[in-house]
Amino acid sequence: MLQDIVEYLACPHCGLGLTTAQDGRALRCATRHSFDVARQGYASLLPGDAHTGTGDTAAMVAAREAFLGAGHYAPIVAALAAAAPAGAGADCVVDLGAGTGHYLAAVLDALPKAHGIALDISKFALRRAARAHPRAGAVVCDAWRPLPLRDGAADLVLNVFAPRNGPEIRRVLRPGGTLLVVSPTPRHLAELVGDLGLLGVDDRKEQRLAATLGPYLESAGSSEHSFPMLLDHAAVRTVVGMGPSAWHTDPDALAERMAALPDPVPVTASVTLTAFTR
Repeated sequence: MLQDIVEYLACPHCGLGLTTAQDGRALRCATRHSFDVARQGYASLLPGDAHTGTGDTAAMVAAREAFLGAGHYAPIVAALAAAAPAGAGADCVVDLGAGTGHYLAAVLDALPKAHGIALDISKFALRRAARAHPRAGAVVCDAWRPLPLRDGAADLVLNVFAPRNGPEIRRVLRPGGTLLVVSPTPRHLAELVGDLGLLGVDDRKEQRLAATLGPYLESAGSSEHSFPMLLDHAAVRTVVGMGPSAWHTDPDALAERMAALPDPVPVTASVTLTAFTR
């Protein structure tokens, strides 16, 4: 819950720590900056000039919850939870670009003493993330701006199919802390990319990942996780609707192209799980 993670948060305006108001409806710092807590349980720590237009829409979030809830990415969830450094005694797990909190919840189950912070720019996603786990709280923020976290607050940062801000991730990680990044390989959903006109993954994604994080963190190894899925047309619609292709795909054209596919469709999921340490 939100009150369990306040000690790790920082005011986005002045950087001071935050406390919860007596009525639980706001977070405040010592200089009297105040941030409302939504009735769904999340708090927005976005500065007033922030733009939220890049956040997932309500429809994208609903698609994501349906697809992940059906267990299609269960091997990715299991790999991420297994990679969490349980022996390090993690107290604070931050999921940057957490979406619905699906992955964060699995990692918290693997780390029974840790609290989790779901960070995302989409209020629609965080309405769900705020309820994803009893030891998690949800905060609206922009991954490309200073994160509303204290220096060294996080023992573990998760980043699953999400933006990566190298300098800020380093700042909020404690010395010796771990970052786990899940990124798609060029084979991810390849059977759908061409037939449905979706956005693909370029061959230089891993190099760009290293360039983004390498100057700030040390690589601690990576592993590839690929597995087959058998998706009916409803699941295909949700996997398209929950990702970046949802912004670029015409629904009528998609329906026409899907009609030409077998039902169900054999599809490959393929990701790289990379660990970094500070």
